[in-house]
Amino acid sequence: MAFSPRERTALLALKGVGPTVITRLEQMGIESLAELGKADVSDILAHASAALGSTCWKNSPQARAAITAAVDLARSTPEHSLAG
Repeated sequence: MAFSPRERTALLALKGVGPTVITRLEQMGIESLAELGKADVSDILAHASAALGSTCWKNSPQARAAITAAVDLARSTPEHSLAG
């Protein structure tokens, strides 16, 4: 499964969140705002860095800001309001 079209649209509206960020989240097994809301920003950044063999995600203020915004959106969105 993957983020629903509505969830994807909401994520893409955030500064710094593009299709690649969403793809990386899905590759980590985070496929919904409900799952994203339970995730830890530092863990996501560390996992993405390890998966890419690069520290760019872990050390980038832009990556941290984008993932923080995505997690904040997920935590502030009622669980089923953007599903489907």
